[in-house]
Amino acid sequence: MNITVQSIKFNADQKLIEFIKKRTEKLNQFLDNIIEGVCYLRLENVDDEANKVVELKFNVPGNQMFAKGQAKSFEEATDIAIESIRRQINKHKTKTRTNVSNHKEILNQEEEF
Repeated sequence: MNITVQSIKFNADQKLIEFIKKRTEKLNQFLDNIIEGVCYLRLENVDDEANKVVELKFNVPGNQMFAKGQAKSFEEATDIAIESIRRQINKHKTKTRTNVSNHKEILNQEEEF
């Protein structure tokens, strides 16, 4: 999987970029046909301490997954966004399996006639 990290209006530290790439590579355990991923890092102008925003966008065949995490640190925001993507992957896999099993049932019913 190819992941691109873009920091908007600031320069991200190399350690942060490596952390994000390492965490996103673990998503391959859940779904191995992720085509590409993009990570956007932003600082929001808010009074709250949780002004670091990480947005993740992944392309998989037939679908696009997006998640946003906001926290006090980019690492924490990355974990929040990755957990959201992981839940979306599980939902996508369940939906795909259901569609395949329904398709097999329809084929079996047609063969009986």
